Amino acid sequence: MPAASDSKSVRFLRAIAPPLILLVVLLSLWQFSVWWFDLKPFLVPSPLRVASAAVAAFGKLAAATRVSAAAALSGFAASLVTGVVIAFFFSQSRLIRISCYPYAIFLQTVPIVAIAPLVINWFGSGFRSIVIITFIISLFPIITSTTTGMTSVDPELLDLFRLNRASRWQTWLKLRLPNAVPHLITGARTSSGLSVVGALVGEYFAGFGVNNYGLGFLIGRNTSQMRTDELFAAVIASTLLGITIFGAVSILGAFILNRWYDAK
Repeated sequence: MPAASDSKSVRFLRAIAPPLILLVVLLSLWQFSVWWFDLKPFLVPSPLRVASAAVAAFGKLAAATRVSAAAALSGFAASLVTGVVIAFFFSQSRLIRISCYPYAIFLQTVPIVAIAPLVINWFGSGFRSIVIITFIISLFPIITSTTTGMTSVDPELLDLFRLNRASRWQTWLKLRLPNAVPHLITGARTSSGLSVVGALVGEYFAGFGVNNYGLGFLIGRNTSQMRTDELFAAVIASTLLGITIFGAVSILGAFILNRWYDAK
């Protein structure tokens, strides 16, 4: 038992050590470059200056991160539910799929920066518009991945269900949906990262309010005021938020898949 525990610790260290070493090297090069080339703080602040700004504005960054996280998770959850429902209809009718799928592609091809001002004009500035923008940018990967999983079922299994006179609902619930679970998790990972992008873009255009705003609004304000150190701190906070949401979805997806295959 102790040997197995030691083995897990060694594997964990081997997995985490290279990225941490690379991070230290990059931060050192960044700090040295700022000092060597005498870069002005409003152009490229040093890591120490960014860390100092992050500590000074910690309360502001934490509050903005909570707002952005709420918007990102709300839009992601809405896209997850809606994407599965749309994929259900796509899997039931080829005519529906070929008629509507091009419009789903439209959501992915049109730049979100072009859609965001329209959403804000229609629904007003604030949290609701941010969630809608996040929902739009997160929806397409869920639709495509889940539809693929529901339509790529083994034909022999479909024949077996028909032979046993399974209803359309039974076929979807017991065959198509279980087959789509791995594809859905893959799409959810992609959408979880996009949800943070959507929230930041929406906040950049709409904001929230003087005392209630997200990281996107904070990034825009620091850019206009040339507070580059706080800008870097907000960008790093946004990156950490994206990594956290993506990591949580990945861990949950791995747990579901492990339980799924163990059950099978």
